[in-house]
Amino acid sequence: NTTEPTVVVETLDDVPEHVLRGLPEDVRLFPSAVDKTRLGVWATKSILKGKKFGPFVGDKKKRSQV
Repeated sequence: NTTEPTVVVETLDDVPEHVLRGLPEDVRLFPSAVDKTRLGVWATKSILKGKKFGPFVGDKKKRSQV
């Protein structure tokens, strides 16, 4: 008997409400193009270089931690 590992797929139900409320108007969460089990951040129109949005809510991480 071989048991296949359970694949957990991230959904919008897994995203805290404050994250969804804080997304800029032209940004959405959809299945990632890189990892189909995770959500990715997608722009619905071009975002100009240097555009800032926020505030950031959460713990800041170093590149080596992500």
